[in-house]
Amino acid sequence: MPHFHGASPAISTLDAVTDSLCRPESLDAVWHLQAHGAAMPSLEALREIMGRLRAAIFPGYFGPVRVGRDSLRFHLAANLDTILRKLGEQVVSGLCFDCGDGEADALRDPCARCEERGREAALAFMARLPEIRRLLAGDAVAAYEGDPAAKSPGETIFCYPSLTAMFHHRVAHELYLLRVPLIPRIIAEMAHSATGIDIHPGASIGEEFFIDHGTGVVIGETCVIGRGCRLYQGVTLGALSFPKNPDGTLTKGIPRHPVLCDNVTVYAGATILGRVTIGEGAVIGGNVWITEDVPPGAHISQKGASREGRRK
Repeated sequence: MPHFHGASPAISTLDAVTDSLCRPESLDAVWHLQAHGAAMPSLEALREIMGRLRAAIFPGYFGPVRVGRDSLRFHLAANLDTILRKLGEQVVSGLCFDCGDGEADALRDPCARCEERGREAALAFMARLPEIRRLLAGDAVAAYEGDPAAKSPGETIFCYPSLTAMFHHRVAHELYLLRVPLIPRIIAEMAHSATGIDIHPGASIGEEFFIDHGTGVVIGETCVIGRGCRLYQGVTLGALSFPKNPDGTLTKGIPRHPVLCDNVTVYAGATILGRVTIGEGAVIGGNVWITEDVPPGAHISQKGASREGRRK
């Protein structure tokens, strides 16, 4: 530990740093006062919620206790009760973060509107958990069937970054559909940090989806991906351009990312940009750049961007 001889220089330095960090011009770009005095969303709480959700969706795989079929209902009911309460709190924090009432109301208790919307959204999300489990079970089977190195669907649940990314995405997407602000993006970025797979919570992804290896995959907000699709590492499903409003700001929410129909395969390093449609059963080869529609059953390869009208 360093030892400072004499307190005065240290106090003087820290006072100067404090003054500098408190200057309005230093804070303006990042300052956010949570409306109604509500707490900011908590990364720690959201990590706990995701851990509890993972234990609920994949019972027996995760969690501090061993769960059998005979004790499943007891453990699940207690866990779901905690998830509902904690998720409701975080949704309210997200709503207050997005609330436009301004700083004048910042010292008030959370407004009734945000509290009511938060409870309703959390409860509606909980009702979707059986469907989320069904989709994730299909993703696990798709990973097992799509990778000869996998020994069981359970191995993919434990080990594969695709399942980690899709677990977070399936949760985040439901909250996104419920118009919960901020929280879905935080959940998505947790998976991005852990896996290198970047999926915007707005992307619509069908059943039995698998990302092999996964590092460097990017899936944009308005992507629509059909059933049985497979991507490899380094694939980008992105926007070709970003339309602007008359004031120069980017236009939000318009469809600008690709549509992949059922059973499309996109190999490593391929880039597909813009609101193009990749037809059912098409195969996009590695390192190909696509900015136009691809017909069903076509095979697109890097060599001359050739197209063959046959199915895989």
